[in-house]
Amino acid sequence: MKKTIRVGLVGADADGKGWAPLAHIPAIRGLEEVELAAVCTSRPESAAAAARAYGVDRAFHDVGEMAATDEIDAVAVVVRAVHHHTAVLAALKAGKHVYCEWPLGTSIQHTEELAAVAREHGVVTAVGLQGRYTPALQYMKELVDAGWLGDLLSADVSVVVGGSTEAPSQEAWERERNKGAHLFNVTGGHTVDTLLFCCGALSRVSARVTTRIQTVRFADTGAAVQVEQPDTVLFVGELGNGAAVSYRAATVTTRPAGWRMELSGTKGTLVATTPVLPQITPIELRGARGSEELTVLTVPERLNVISEKVVGPARNVAGLYKGFAKAIATGSQFNPDFDHALVVHRVLESLVQSSREGRAVMLDSSGALRPEGKAS
Repeated sequence: MKKTIRVGLVGADADGKGWAPLAHIPAIRGLEEVELAAVCTSRPESAAAAARAYGVDRAFHDVGEMAATDEIDAVAVVVRAVHHHTAVLAALKAGKHVYCEWPLGTSIQHTEELAAVAREHGVVTAVGLQGRYTPALQYMKELVDAGWLGDLLSADVSVVVGGSTEAPSQEAWERERNKGAHLFNVTGGHTVDTLLFCCGALSRVSARVTTRIQTVRFADTGAAVQVEQPDTVLFVGELGNGAAVSYRAATVTTRPAGWRMELSGTKGTLVATTPVLPQITPIELRGARGSEELTVLTVPERLNVISEKVVGPARNVAGLYKGFAKAIATGSQFNPDFDHALVVHRVLESLVQSSREGRAVMLDSSGALRPEGKAS
């Protein structure tokens, strides 16, 4: 495939900080299928600085203006979640293909709107749930689908991230639930998606969503603020085939323990682990059949489709860009797209509802509550 998918990147800070310089720009540069054709920031001065820093000719400070140009094929939105709706909507209305970082929206209403507008315009969309492009996770899914485990009996997921009771005041926005950037939406969305990717849809959940670190003090000002965002998510549930699920996501102030997913079946066990998060760092996959000891499984080379020069957080992002570019070039459907983002957002909403109402809820394959919405 020729390098013809020209990307306009929203959120390309010239100082090299942030997710775009850390993951998106090296991912794009490491692929033959895409090129960085334009950058967009909030001010003319910062846009010009970003264009110089990343060697592109086109700099914009208005997403709509950038999206309207014929010099790009797709827009990548890599800014704070609270700005996703405005930027994505401008790109969609200009008829551009769109890659948006996760979470797609800060509310289920915004997510539904963006998914609907994308369908209306018939464009290819991608959402940044790039963990499913980890080779070890793809191999885990292959083994599950091939019956390596036999009948899946249970799935156990645990993710622990580091937190603190102190923070700089410029990070105050991270404490606000409606800004969208917190453990429940970000870490929860990514790790729930890895479960759905490998095991299929949830059919029932009973959840507890709470805030355990309720106050944060700003080290530079001494002010204390109330925390609105959830930092602990627990649920038990069932998959479509009846397999049991247990899930725990928690913020702790001690050493974080990373992520772990264990799948148990009638014939074997698979255990995937990483010291940070599955969408960012390489995953070690171990397996055992019958009563054997767990051993490290070698991931087939055919799944390592990204150059070894693309490392760190950029590796999985590059995998997602590669699939996104192929879908654009061939006119095919891509997954995870905005409709899939809506599925994950609905699952998260179901956890909130279950916790709020103190009962289990039933889900359909789209993540939405079943009409009866109840479980005994």
